[in-house]
Amino acid sequence: MVVPFHVTEMLKRVRARFFEQGHESRMLPKDDDFTTLRPVRTATEASINRYWTRLIQGPATDADKAAIADPDTVSRANHYSANIENMIGTVKLPVGIAGPLRINGLYADGDYHIPMATSEAALVASYARGAYVATKAGGISTAVLYEGVLRTPAFTFDTLLQAGTFIDWVVGNADLLKEAAEATTNHGKLTSLEPVIDNNVAFLLCRYTTGDAAGQNMVTIATNALCETIAEHCPVPIKRWYVEGNFSGDKKASSLGTITGRGRKVSAAVTLPDPLIEKALHTTTDEMLDYARVANLGALLSGQLGAQAHYANGLAAFYIATGQDAACVAESAVGFTRMERREGGLFCSVTMPNILVGSVGGGTSLPSQTAGLNILGLKGAGNGAALAEVTAALCLCGEISIVAAMAAGHFTRAHDSLARQR
Repeated sequence: MVVPFHVTEMLKRVRARFFEQGHESRMLPKDDDFTTLRPVRTATEASINRYWTRLIQGPATDADKAAIADPDTVSRANHYSANIENMIGTVKLPVGIAGPLRINGLYADGDYHIPMATSEAALVASYARGAYVATKAGGISTAVLYEGVLRTPAFTFDTLLQAGTFIDWVVGNADLLKEAAEATTNHGKLTSLEPVIDNNVAFLLCRYTTGDAAGQNMVTIATNALCETIAEHCPVPIKRWYVEGNFSGDKKASSLGTITGRGRKVSAAVTLPDPLIEKALHTTTDEMLDYARVANLGALLSGQLGAQAHYANGLAAFYIATGQDAACVAESAVGFTRMERREGGLFCSVTMPNILVGSVGGGTSLPSQTAGLNILGLKGAGNGAALAEVTAALCLCGEISIVAAMAAGHFTRAHDSLARQR
């Protein structure tokens, strides 16, 4: 019999804490009065100072205010108003550069210096190493294979028959719904409308292209207009409708996203010559393949959606540095890494079906994030697809570097020297 020591130890700590003097009532509801913070949508120096006056009465200090509400941030508070409520300042993360990374893509073509914002030591060094070997090998080929951002409204009915009749009406009036959705945007296009029925509940998988924007808000507004048109014209009595039925995979890893994609689906690949692997990565093709097989088995046995080493590391750092929605890492970090022996070297590829990035909109207009996109040369209209290809290429660099480090037995040593010893 297996004795769960961690459970018994946890119970001991809970009991000890609960029965300490005065702690018996700490988890009960409390009706103590409190002073609410007045919400502020448009940030100003005065509103920031008002919040800090309140915070400094608690555990915060003047030093905390100086670190978050620095003079440059406060002087440009209005620049942030479209992206934040109740603003008290900005948080600074160190930004490193990986590259140059040579990309030979359908949209991204050139040598890119890639900004990465992170507090994790060794991360930028690892991606920079991957970028070096990929560029020495001639660069990474990339292609956007598919595009479509999903929003999936849900409609409830009394019976299955009503739900089926509703879907029949939707199919017959698809042009009307497409017109209503696209009237809300200059850039979004409704490309498909796919029904799914679960008894008396019907979902509509509304898929859009979103131009150069990531498009989360765009598709929400468009879909809301579509739903309002349905509610106005559909002869079937609808009990309730919701603009999102939690089917789309928005900010979640899902089987649907793994198969059909959400955002841009991008594939990136490079073949590394054997001598380059030995010289630059201090391992061999066979050793990397041996580890890759074990890692793929681990992914299979643990039930990963996809099979990859650590897309989330590169995605989070890149998304923060370029003004993307960092929460989209949850779905973007799904995909497949492949490594195969090819003549004279090692073929390495990633295919990522849920890359959600934009070169316009969202946080891309913030001062630091604008600078990050300018470093890439991908700020503004016409650069959304290229940015997605850069994202996939960056993740491939991370996969190459970490697999090589594991294969060579250098992973722990690198983190010890870069993350602890310095």
